[in-house]
Amino acid sequence: MNNLETGLLLIASYVLGGIPTGYIIGRLKGIDIRQHGSGNPGTANVYRTLGKGPGIITFLFDFFKGFAPAMIAMHYFYIPGSTDFSKGHWWIPVTAGALAVLGHIWTVFLNFRGGKGVATAAGVFMALLPLPTAVAFGVFGIAVAITHHISVGSMSAAISLPILCLFLADSHQRPFTLLALAVCALIFYTHIANIRRILKGQELSFKHQNGSGGSGT
Repeated sequence: MNNLETGLLLIASYVLGGIPTGYIIGRLKGIDIRQHGSGNPGTANVYRTLGKGPGIITFLFDFFKGFAPAMIAMHYFYIPGSTDFSKGHWWIPVTAGALAVLGHIWTVFLNFRGGKGVATAAGVFMALLPLPTAVAFGVFGIAVAITHHISVGSMSAAISLPILCLFLADSHQRPFTLLALAVCALIFYTHIANIRRILKGQELSFKHQNGSGGSGT
């Protein structure tokens, strides 16, 4: 690896993260997803507006956008225990993952207005922290099953991941906990509108079709 390769990885991470999957699927279906439901081009709004199939496809592609750059960084740009910032240091996969999430939320392809980062962040952490992330998926499922709100599941998983890292991450994965903490704060930031609707009792269930004001990932 060299500085040029590292730079290309980081640029590609942001660009890949920024591909607006939900918007593209909406266009293929003849609509601008930003003009429907919550107006967010994320999994939940696509699911609610266009149905289960498009919603699942959106999630899988958004997940891949985070998983691919983080996994490439882990395999080719990371040496566990390296203290050399120019080669193999943990900052490289952390930055690649962060840029993929930031690219999704502030995508250059949609005037810097994208999704809420949950699915892409899930992909990033499945590459960096597979065991804690797998358990966080369980937390997400339980929270959604209880509340019927994807937004609650997303925030529950986000806040549980750094905590799970304390118990399930090995010594070489500990630095990735810093990214988990930062993304947790970012997920809550992107869900401020959802939190306000939850407090008012106005948040839509993920089962609600073709509504407005719901959550998105």
